Amino acid sequence: MAPRSDRAAREHLDRAETYLRVAGAGARAGAAGPALTRAHTADARTVGWYGPPPPGHRLAIDAEVADGAVPPALGRRFGTADFWARWTRAESLCKAYDLPIAVWLRRYGLDVPDRLPGLWRTLTLGDLTVSVACVPTGAAGEGGG
Repeated sequence: MAPRSDRAAREHLDRAETYLRVAGAGARAGAAGPALTRAHTADARTVGWYGPPPPGHRLAIDAEVADGAVPPALGRRFGTADFWARWTRAESLCKAYDLPIAVWLRRYGLDVPDRLPGLWRTLTLGDLTVSVACVPTGAAGEGGG
């Protein structure tokens, strides 16, 4: 059986569509109310999480245009297969851990080590790839060492 806090985090991730909202380019930030966390896409849209975090967890999101061009240097280094799903997953975990993406990429590439505490979900919202990450509050800033 999963620990109670992980179960709550998993339930939040399972209901992500109910908490995520996309605002089009030019929409006033906060027009839908205060988001717990936001991500901005290359085409100037904003994706926000409009709900509470799971108890005992930090929550973060990242979003990218699903058919957006992969930056050539990143494509050469990490490959282009399923790139935006892997990228948003890494970015959302970095945000939740309060860890710079450059540090994550140096340590793990676009992978997620099994030993890291935390959960994530990657989903498609229209033409966007969105990842939501939850990490225990005590793990924030650690990034798995």
